[in-house]
Amino acid sequence: MNRTDRLYALVEELRAVSPRPRSARWLADHFEVSVRTVERDISALQQSGTPVYAEPGRAGGYCLDRSHTLPPVNFTAAEAVAMALALHRLDGTPFHGPASTALRKLVVAMPPGDAAAARALAGRIHLVGGAPATTVPRVIADALQVQRVLRIRYEDKGGAPTVREIEPLAFIGTPSHWYLAAYCRMRRSMRAFRTDRIASVTVTAEVPPPRVVEPDAFDIPDHIVHSLTLG
Repeated sequence: MNRTDRLYALVEELRAVSPRPRSARWLADHFEVSVRTVERDISALQQSGTPVYAEPGRAGGYCLDRSHTLPPVNFTAAEAVAMALALHRLDGTPFHGPASTALRKLVVAMPPGDAAAARALAGRIHLVGGAPATTVPRVIADALQVQRVLRIRYEDKGGAPTVREIEPLAFIGTPSHWYLAAYCRMRRSMRAFRTDRIASVTVTAEVPPPRVVEPDAFDIPDHIVHSLTLG
C-alpha cells in the first residue's frame, strides 16, 4: 500500500470506530508498518487539517472528530479532477494551502473505489506552465473516461484536414491550449492533438489496447511539467 492510500485508509479506519480510539501499535500492526510510520502519517493528516487528535491514557490512542468531517460524498472521478484543476489555478496565491487541504478532505470523504478512480484519472492530466486558458468540447473532455477509439477530423496549422483513428491516453494543458495525447493509428506513433483543431469526433465501439504515455514523449522539459494530483 502506498502512502497516499494508507493515509486514506487511516482516516477511514478512525472514522469507522469513532469516537473510540485506535492505538498507534494497533494501527501499525493493521497496516503492517512501524509505529513511527503511523505517527508520521497522523502528523501529516493533522497538518493537512484532518481532525485527528490523541486521547491519553492506557486505553487511549488516536481519534477522529466525526463532527468536523464530511460524510461520504458521491463525487465522480471526473468531478473530483475538475475540482483539482480549478484549485490548481490558486497556485501562487495566499489560498493555495487551504485549497490543497480542502481537496484532500474531499478525496478522503469519497468511497474508496471512486477515490482510486479519481487518482488514476488525475495521473493522466499534465499541466505545462500556468493553468490552461482554452475550453475543451465535452465529447473530447470525456475521451479518457469513455475508453474507446475515436475517429477525428483534425486540421493542421495550415487548415489541411485529415481523418484519423486515435487511442486517447492523456491531456496536456498549457497556458494557451489543451492537447489530447493519443496513439495515432495513421502515424503509428504518439501524437499530441491540439483540441481546438479537432473539427469533429466520432466515438467508436472499439476498446483500445492498454498503452502508457509519458510527457517526455513530446519533448517537454521535465521541470515545467506538473502532473495533477489529488492530495
